[in-house]
Amino acid sequence: MPRVNPKGFAGMAKVICGQQLSVQSAAAIWGRFEQLPGALEPESYLLLDEETVRGAGFSRGKFVAVRTIAEAVMAGELNFAEVDALPAEEAIKALVALKGIGPWTAEVYLLFCAAHPDIFPAGDLALLKAAHHGLGLDERPTIKEMIGMAQNWSPHRSAAALLFWRYFAMMRDREGILL
Repeated sequence: MPRVNPKGFAGMAKVICGQQLSVQSAAAIWGRFEQLPGALEPESYLLLDEETVRGAGFSRGKFVAVRTIAEAVMAGELNFAEVDALPAEEAIKALVALKGIGPWTAEVYLLFCAAHPDIFPAGDLALLKAAHHGLGLDERPTIKEMIGMAQNWSPHRSAAALLFWRYFAMMRDREGILL
């Protein structure tokens, strides 16, 4: 599976940047953020002040979350190369142990930055909607139900997630079909 974002600190910062934003908004903010001198390395990110990072479009919460990640890397508490090599559940557990990283953030990082083959971000609304429509379910599955369904696609859950995202995009763009 191709990786579309950098691994490590820069990749995690990009995922955090995109939390709860449209793709277009996240891209605009990321474009400004990555231009900040030192923003993509943990040691130099810690030298940036909140006003500078927020000026690029980060919320206070995102500024703090990325700062927490940088501090963990610098303290030797987070080694992305080690986490990236772990089995899915262990990698997610290691990442969500850090303040500011929830399951969706961990899963999206592992899928798009670490190119992990067995990740399914079951809390992603687009995936839930696509599964509801694409699998012909009577109602949209809960996150817990989606996790259960996705277990059946292991060890290729990442491929299933990518297919559902593509399906969602196609259905969203077709006239007359509301998801």
